[in-house]
Amino acid sequence: MAPIANQNSEQDHNHHNIVEVASDTDNLSTLVAAVQAAGLVETLSGDGPFTVFAPTNEAFDALPDGTLESLLEPANRDMLVKILTYHVVSGEVMAGDLSDGMMAETVQGSNISISIANGTVSINDATVIAADVDASNGVVHVIDSVIMPPEEESSSY
Repeated sequence: MAPIANQNSEQDHNHHNIVEVASDTDNLSTLVAAVQAAGLVETLSGDGPFTVFAPTNEAFDALPDGTLESLLEPANRDMLVKILTYHVVSGEVMAGDLSDGMMAETVQGSNISISIANGTVSINDATVIAADVDASNGVVHVIDSVIMPPEEESSSY
């Protein structure tokens, strides 16, 4: 059994949507708080299917001091939505569907790159530490870093 799941939740994942699966996983509580602050609970609880690359609490803790707190402020909701939707791909993409050098368009609109080396799957600079966590509306892959969308050239508004 994966160390990220609670004892009784693993067999129930097929009956839980992505948000419920994340809520049942202690190491994803910061992600759940961010999804709530961004107003994305309803979207990620919807029909999907979605593939979510879910950063652990430690991944959020590794952000520069004050970054997470700033992103959770209502004034920064648009940036938080942009970052979180960069972790989501439409459709259900299982680990076996990934290939080295593959690019995938995120819900945010930018691409992420997938690399596979020595059995380790990376999404941009993040490493997948738990793959193929089933949910009723998609799949969750737990990653060890928060991935940031590329800076937009016209971001000086």
